[in-house]
Amino acid sequence: MTGKKLFLTIILNFLITAAQIVGGILSNSLALISDALHNLSDGVAVLLAWIAYRLGKKPGTPRQTFGFRRSEILAAFINSVALIAISVYLIVEAAQRFADTTPVDGGIMLWLGIIGLIANTISVLLLQKDKGSNINVRAAYLHLLGDALTSLAVIIGAIVIEVWQIYWIDPLVTVIISVYILYHTIGLLKESTSVLMQFTPSEVDLVEAKQKLETLPEINNVHHLHSWALSEGSLYFEAHVNLQNDLPTSQTIEVRHTIEELLHHEYGIEHVTLQFEYNSRHHPGVLAGGNGCC
Repeated sequence: MTGKKLFLTIILNFLITAAQIVGGILSNSLALISDALHNLSDGVAVLLAWIAYRLGKKPGTPRQTFGFRRSEILAAFINSVALIAISVYLIVEAAQRFADTTPVDGGIMLWLGIIGLIANTISVLLLQKDKGSNINVRAAYLHLLGDALTSLAVIIGAIVIEVWQIYWIDPLVTVIISVYILYHTIGLLKESTSVLMQFTPSEVDLVEAKQKLETLPEINNVHHLHSWALSEGSLYFEAHVNLQNDLPTSQTIEVRHTIEELLHHEYGIEHVTLQFEYNSRHHPGVLAGGNGCC
């Protein structure tokens, strides 16, 4: 059902964008054009979210063994970069408008702002129930919620222009919209970059995990620890486990189960890969080897 809702929001976003671009040109409103560009970027964002949602359901192959689940993270990253670039451009344009204020048709601006608010509110309600399902749907939801708020800002600006002919309110609304977009997008960019760069997930403390594992009586030390997220909520962990005794493979199964239960309970890790060793010469204080971090 999420895929159908995403598709409907795509249609709504592109219709709003077309109307607001035409209206922005006719009314000479930079705020309306900025709202249109914001809607366009969010339309593309939701389109990428829809594509990523479809790709994420494809099974793995011998070449793509993890499937396409990370496509959602990649789409969120692209969305973030695009929104930041557009926001910076609009702030520069608004600064020029402050220096050279021109008349704006508040009537056209007002009606298109109202249309944008209604359409964006419908889109937000469509995704309300599914916003917590994954990072990409959440990103699309936040984009659309931002669109609704920016449309409200356009309406307020249009009323001020129409009633008091205060034209500098147009670039001011543009700056407010752009700063709002930047504030919410930077967090999304950091989150998606963290997953793509395979940083240790924020919910996993490798130093603490090492200490907890080394309290188990069967374990001498744990090293070469790595943890990463394949996609949101799908956490992986790997490590070398140096055993206290030279156990046969059949007896390491119980140790492995204990480790898996501890990692799942403490950190929500579902996928664990372990290499058991005995009398390893690796320094017990080292967490990760090679080019690893700790």
